[in-house]
Amino acid sequence: MTDAVPGLAADRESAFLAFGLPGEPGTDEFWAAAGTPASVPADDGGWVTLFLWRGSPASIEFESWSEPVPLRRWGDTDCWYAEVRMPARLRVTYRFLAGDEAYADPFNPVGAGGDRSIAATPDAPAQPHWPVVGADVVLPLPLTRLRWNSERLGGRRTVRVHPVGGGGPVVLLLDGDDWLYLHPAMTAFDSAVASGEMPPVTLVFLPSKDRAAEFACRRELWEAVRDELLPLVAESDVPSDPDRLVVAGQSLGGLSAVYAALEFPELVSRVACQSGSFWWTPDAMELADPFGGPLGGAIAARLRDRGAELAGLRVAFDVGEHEGRMLPHCELVEALTAEAGAAVRVSRAASGHDRAGWRGALLRDVAWALDAPR
Repeated sequence: MTDAVPGLAADRESAFLAFGLPGEPGTDEFWAAAGTPASVPADDGGWVTLFLWRGSPASIEFESWSEPVPLRRWGDTDCWYAEVRMPARLRVTYRFLAGDEAYADPFNPVGAGGDRSIAATPDAPAQPHWPVVGADVVLPLPLTRLRWNSERLGGRRTVRVHPVGGGGPVVLLLDGDDWLYLHPAMTAFDSAVASGEMPPVTLVFLPSKDRAAEFACRRELWEAVRDELLPLVAESDVPSDPDRLVVAGQSLGGLSAVYAALEFPELVSRVACQSGSFWWTPDAMELADPFGGPLGGAIAARLRDRGAELAGLRVAFDVGEHEGRMLPHCELVEALTAEAGAAVRVSRAASGHDRAGWRGALLRDVAWALDAPR
């Protein structure tokens, strides 16, 4: 959790000087130099990070990591600010809430969709291949669109497909619209393949219509992927190898990806799972505390039932080191998967439950999952 840090310097000319901002807050000189968020070391080993907003009362809403933080006004100026304590190693998505509207940070060039920005403490690891994209930038989209009318799932979906480096094994990105419109996965994968950090692949961006229903250990989803979607990809003009498949999923998508590997091993033998929702059981959402059920949820129970049968499975697990109550659930599933004979890679991201952290693991873990013959 965060807390705003009270007590700025009384000297108006040096109030934000420690953050690299000269001049009196609210003046033209000040706003011309404004560039935030900016961080300075805190006495507890973390950071104090300055956020600025101009004009009206507002608060900062962080993605999963903190409660909203209200901004304070500097005197009678149009300068609103918050000094927020952040732990070491944190990358977080945030936005400003002003009235009934949400806005990206106008002083931060790192965007994530039209109304979100990304802040990172100075010690957060770099994320190679992910370009700095402003919130007002329209991200490029794959040229190939497949119209998928699913009999098993019902309804019509637009699935976009992008061959990277000429195409290759299929990388199925669950929650595909997030990787199209919030985070430029197409550009990042292009860069990673061009640099030689992974082999050519074919990205398939799978959108969800009802995440809670589709990703909650649902057989119909993976039957539809096997019998409808992958044949549709194979019949398209896009070069691909659907017989070599990596499933990449986050949160409920990570849960679904591991479920598919357990229940459909002939289909899914390579998984990149970030922050899998392994607290999930069929009745978890009916509990007052969904995290308070059995450790590892339905996936841990299934792994115990199976025994050592997963020698052909390769799973990269990643979870945010600041996710708190998610960690015990993930740690148990990681251990049980390894005990069952799977090849397992475990890492921790400098984030909470947040795509800003997941994207750092995505490229690395897909490359690792592919680094073995089926």
